[in-house]
Amino acid sequence: MSTVYTRPLARLIEHLQRLPGIGPKTAQRLALHLLKRPEAEIQALAQALVDAKQQVGVCSVCFHLSADPTCDICRAPQRDDSTLCVVADSRDVIAIEKTREYRGKYHVLGGLISPMEGITPDHLHLHPLIQRASQPQITEIILAINPSIEGETTTLYVGQLLKPFAKVTRIAFGLPVGGDLEYADEITLARALEGRRELDWR
Repeated sequence: MSTVYTRPLARLIEHLQRLPGIGPKTAQRLALHLLKRPEAEIQALAQALVDAKQQVGVCSVCFHLSADPTCDICRAPQRDDSTLCVVADSRDVIAIEKTREYRGKYHVLGGLISPMEGITPDHLHLHPLIQRASQPQITEIILAINPSIEGETTTLYVGQLLKPFAKVTRIAFGLPVGGDLEYADEITLARALEGRRELDWR
């Protein structure tokens, strides 16, 4: 870090730069903005970060982020118990929930199969998924996984595992290959959910 910054400011910029999507200029702008805020506001921000890290875990049922043993979606009585939407991580749950089109339950895999990165099926929440899929009330399992190389590999693998238990569909994508669910707008995601189709195993 350049000596133009005093050491505490340089350290703050360095830490901000580690956040996804934050480059050097944005980190500098954020750091300088934070220095101008009242100390009480900065203390509140710091405490919120600590509280989130200490209190937020994953739901024991679907593995979505939750501060309680079971998340709000799993506990909601008005959600459709017959439909299960499988996603890679919690960002995808948040993106789909913003569409207000899907009223079923979720299952978060916790990643994608990626042999290059050493991520095998054993690293994902697949055993709990199979247990949930085998329940008699489940009639459809929707695979809502990004259409990347790793996503396609995961979709095919998970689809084959779940095929014996219920109808397996995948959402239609108005996204380019390599696109991410979290960056899609609500209309695109809503149409993708509406246009889901059953997986073709031939």
